[in-house]
Amino acid sequence: MSTSEILTITVLFHLSGHRTFKHFYLYYVQEHLQKEFPQTVSYNRFVELMQANMLPLTLYMKTCCLGECTGISFVDSTPIRACKNKRIKNNKVFKDIATTGRSTMGWFYGFKLHIVVNDKGELLDFIITQANVDDRTPIKQDNFLKKIFGSLYADKGNLSKELTALLFDQGLHLVTGIRNNMKNVLMTMRDKILLRKRSIIETINDQLKNICQAEHSRHRSFGNFITNLVASLIAYSFQEKKPAIKFETQTTNQIALFY
Repeated sequence: MSTSEILTITVLFHLSGHRTFKHFYLYYVQEHLQKEFPQTVSYNRFVELMQANMLPLTLYMKTCCLGECTGISFVDSTPIRACKNKRIKNNKVFKDIATTGRSTMGWFYGFKLHIVVNDKGELLDFIITQANVDDRTPIKQDNFLKKIFGSLYADKGNLSKELTALLFDQGLHLVTGIRNNMKNVLMTMRDKILLRKRSIIETINDQLKNICQAEHSRHRSFGNFITNLVASLIAYSFQEKKPAIKFETQTTNQIALFY
């Protein structure tokens, strides 16, 4: 099979609605897509080829599937669980690779997916880290926000004077909420409205997990995990209708007090 056929089947699975790749390949691809893929290999061989073509899959995602920055960007991280918490001690696939971290939903074992999106719901960039890595660590890296400009809206977990100053020197304005024990700060009405629209990235994370299957506990190797995750991001970029916000600018001197 050619590389293009392997990549197409890999991404097509995440758009098909099937929950297991084995059933999708054996009972859908080999039975109903014989004209499109006349020279299919066995399931075990295809899994090997799929992991061997992980680099072309990632390059395709980075070069062809990312959107363009519009000056309004949202950043967030979401847990990618490797297994359920009660099976952490028995997990051997991600031994010495995955770590234990904590999110707003509690403790989990696995990794974190950090993504940046624009107001159109398009992915601008992504990075995968271990679960115990701080959310602010990828933002401090130059490559993650290399093509981002304008305003960057994040949650309270990214609140940091040092990080705000660092991004400001790079021409990027970081906007976050404040904690309950902090004093109110002045914020423009534009930033206040867009900060409330940060739920767009939460919706994207939900679609990545529940529609594109970026997260499941059936991995048998780390290479399979990375391939599955990148393919799910490509599948999301192919969606015709993405979560988006309509925002119209209007010149005003009004300043809002954020509370």
